[in-house]
Order: sequence, then C-alpha cells, then structure tokens
Amino acid sequence: MTVTLADVAAHARVSPATVSRVLNGNYPVAAATRERVLRAVSELDYVVNGPASALAAATSDLVGILVNDIADPFFGIMAGAAQAHLNTPSDASAPIRTNAERLAVVCNTGGSPARELTYLTLLQRQRAAAVILTGGAIEDAEHSAAVAAKLARLAEAGTRIVLCGRPALGGAEFVHATLSFDNRAGARRLTGHLLSLGHRRIGYVAGPAERTTTRHRLEGHREALAAAGAADDPALVLHGSYDRASGRAAAARLLSAAPDLTAIVAANDTIALGVCAEARERGLRIPEDLSVAGFDDLPSATDAVPALTTVRLPLYEAGARAGALAAGAGAAGHVEVVPAELVVRGSTGVVRAG
Repeated sequence: MTVTLADVAAHARVSPATVSRVLNGNYPVAAATRERVLRAVSELDYVVNGPASALAAATSDLVGILVNDIADPFFGIMAGAAQAHLNTPSDASAPIRTNAERLAVVCNTGGSPARELTYLTLLQRQRAAAVILTGGAIEDAEHSAAVAAKLARLAEAGTRIVLCGRPALGGAEFVHATLSFDNRAGARRLTGHLLSLGHRRIGYVAGPAERTTTRHRLEGHREALAAAGAADDPALVLHGSYDRASGRAAAARLLSAAPDLTAIVAANDTIALGVCAEARERGLRIPEDLSVAGFDDLPSATDAVPALTTVRLPLYEAGARAGALAAGAGAAGHVEVVPAELVVRGSTGVVRAG
C-alpha cells in the first residue's frame, strides 16, 4: 500500500500542510515539529509520488554525503574530497549524466541513528544518483537492518551506494563500492610502537562504544598488548565522544586513578590534543613524563607541540576515490581495504628509568 502525505501527517500528529512545508522547506516550522515530521517520513518510508515528481528522471544529479559531524576534520576532509571529485569523467554505466554538474548535499547526522535513516529516506525521495556514507557504522542490529533496507531500496531505484571508511555490509550486493579503513592494524602498530619504547602501563581513551570505528581500534590496541604479554587492565580504558573535551576529561580521570601511567593512546587526534592539554595542566612533560598518541593524522597533529605520533589514514585520498566511484568509476561490488600507516613524531618517547 502506497504511503500518502496524509498518512505522514496523521503519524506525526500534524496537518498535511505542515508536512508539505517541512518537505519543501518553503515555510518556517518549529524544530520539534520538523523533527517529528521527518521521523514519520522515515518510519513510514514515505517517498513523494505524483505529477511533479513524475517529471524527474529515475535518478537526478544529486549526491548525498552522510557524515557524523561536519565540524570534525575527519569527516570534513572526506566530504570535501568526495565533492571535489564528483565531476570527474565517469563510465557509460554511470547513473549520473556525464555532461552535467553534480550537486553534493552534505547530511550531518550528529551521530543520531534516527537522523541517518531520515536522510536516507529524503535522499530516496529526491531520487539521488548516489549516496556516500562516511565513517563508522552504529553497532545496533535493528538499526543496521533498517539502514540496509533503506540502501537496498535506493539501489533498486538506480542510486549508487558507496561506503567510505565504513565496514562492508555482509551480503549487500547492492553496494557499489566499499572503502574500509584498516583500523585494527593501525591500532596494533600504534600500541606496538609504545610497547617497543618500554611502556607497559598504557591508558586508552576510546570513542563512543556503539561505533564500529571505536571497537576496531580498541581491538587492535588489545591485540598488541596480548602479543607483547602486557596486562590489559579494563580500568585503563575510558569511552567518550570523539572530541577534545572528552580527551581532557578522560585524561584527568586516568591520571588521577593511575598516576603510574607512562602513556595514553587516544582513539583520534582530537581526543589526543585534549589529553595533551590536561597533561600540561598537571605539569607533565610530553613525552618525558607521559607519551601521548592519536589516530587519523589530522592537520592539527603536526601543529601540536611536540608534534603528535599518530596513525595516518589517507582521508582525502579515500574521499576523492569515493567521489569518483559515486560518479560512475569502477565496477560494481568494488571492495577495498585502505591501509593505515604509523607516523612517529615527538609526542612519544622511551620510558624514563625510575
């Protein structure tokens, strides 16, 4: 049964006119009401039909780029690179007209599972030619199934699906290309580097527990500890947001609870900068008193004093490749593991005797 605009209005407990205003963006609507309407659109999988939409082609020149936080350079770099490479020459099988400019729309989910589903529904409604999903996935079986179902419907309508920095969807033949980062291997090398310098009491500041990126990086860290026969103390692992404030707060807790720590690994460079700030506040020298390491190799990593030891992910290159794939490059079913490279700088050093 086809879902109508009236059905959406009833589900959201608003008038059909309000639903129309939200979807068309031509009239101000209260934020709470707008969110309720978009949630109803997503839950009912509403896609506009009728004479106006019939004028559109099976796919448009619109490309949606989903990010968790556009203010985070990790996502901003990939999104910018993808947009810059959407208009490269594409092959004859591309769903996008090869002689047209593509309009990239960056969809900032804010880490919300509901918003992720809503954006996918709205991109389906706009008959997007391609959708690029960046960064780690949310580890929730119900949400994962809902995302897979949305992507399958998009693909059935001719939308090209590209995953960038996200694990492959098992059995999802409808995904055109997957570029996944080798987070585990990168984390193993990073913690292995610290172990080689004599560190054995190593704190770890992780990202949100429900993210695949968080789990994979933490698994790599623990694999390195196990390989070296070093103790894996759960009390030395703290979870938080992928931001500077989270790093500073976690470092304060770790250093207060375990003053014998000689190193802290952060799940990304932004967290690491927060760790460094807290260490300096406590009068600790980096790396003489505390070694600090990050992940991603963001531009800020080289601006830190001392420069940050980290794991380099080729974010721009991966985003550019994702943009070209979304524009029609490559054969369907392309799967690529993007390597992670250890970059040693001044923020890590040998453990001082005594």
